[in-house]
Amino acid sequence: MTDAYEERTRRCQQRLRTVDADAVVLFPSTNLFYLSGFREHPGERHLFSFIPTSGDPVFVVPDMYGEQIADESWISDVRTWSDGDDPLELVGTVADELELDGKHLLVDDTMWALFTQDLRTALPDATFGLASDVMEPLRMRKDETEIDSLRRAGEVADDVCVEIRELGEEAIGMTERELAREIESRLDDAGGEKPAFDTIVGSGPNGAKPHHGCGDRRIGYGDPVVLDFGAFVDGYPGDQTRTVVFSGTPPEEFDRVHRAVREAQRAGVEAVEPGITAESVDAATREVIESYGYGEAFIHRTGHGVGLDVHEGPYIVSGNDLKLQTGMVFSVEPGIYIPGEFGVRIEDLVVVTENGCERLNDSPRTWQAL
Repeated sequence: MTDAYEERTRRCQQRLRTVDADAVVLFPSTNLFYLSGFREHPGERHLFSFIPTSGDPVFVVPDMYGEQIADESWISDVRTWSDGDDPLELVGTVADELELDGKHLLVDDTMWALFTQDLRTALPDATFGLASDVMEPLRMRKDETEIDSLRRAGEVADDVCVEIRELGEEAIGMTERELAREIESRLDDAGGEKPAFDTIVGSGPNGAKPHHGCGDRRIGYGDPVVLDFGAFVDGYPGDQTRTVVFSGTPPEEFDRVHRAVREAQRAGVEAVEPGITAESVDAATREVIESYGYGEAFIHRTGHGVGLDVHEGPYIVSGNDLKLQTGMVFSVEPGIYIPGEFGVRIEDLVVVTENGCERLNDSPRTWQAL
């Protein structure tokens, strides 16, 4: 993978030149991992990677990370500072060497305000923008290594989805929280590294809240239950949603609503191909749901990109005229939400191919328990 990280960095530098920026400054984030291979959570200490338009990047890091970065990253220029030092002195030295003061720098979109302000202090004449100007276009198109990880994350979600649906009547009486814990335990057993996000189990009226999470409501007979979950595999997440009834007879309107969402989801997937716009996929799903008379009950976008972050570009939403390209990976997840009664959402991840797209999920999309 070392060559892949270096190649990504060189492409980042090429793009920097096209947007009239002079460097990207990253801190612990998925962007930093994407370019360097070094993964860490943000902390209270100053840790930056400076990526100029040409030449090699430079790390400015606390002493405790020096050896770790040497082992994990292809970047060899690692400058360290010790507790008790003023890290901004080293930041200023590196910036002077790279001739960055007075230039236009793009900082990590998720950089904490503390560190952004300190960069402004160290480089008082610089101007600042957001790293997404260069990073988002780079990360939207996945390479084969990334797609393979996403495929395996999809397989983990598929396997667990089938197992959970096979609970059938055993799920009746469980709380949403208990079922969420069961899902996460099985994701771990199936090879997931950790949950990709907080598992959603929305039963009955809670399913009408798209990001309900899970609570103490007990699942009853006939309850529609929205199940939205996934796990990371090699740092890439699964993300799948199914709406099921574990046992009993659902509300009278439910079957029609579920059919509408299922048809809308299929229409969205079938619309995907290189060259069409992201908003065209959103329109394809929305048209079906509107034809059933539920247009006002579809209250969110059709999808979002998935990569190192569970939510990233491209966003499949009205007004986004971005043309789809091979290697883009995103969700197709239309939904209908009837407040106080139930909700239905069906979601798969897809990767754009030369001739259309490949689904990364293939567990049953029907509502009956298996």
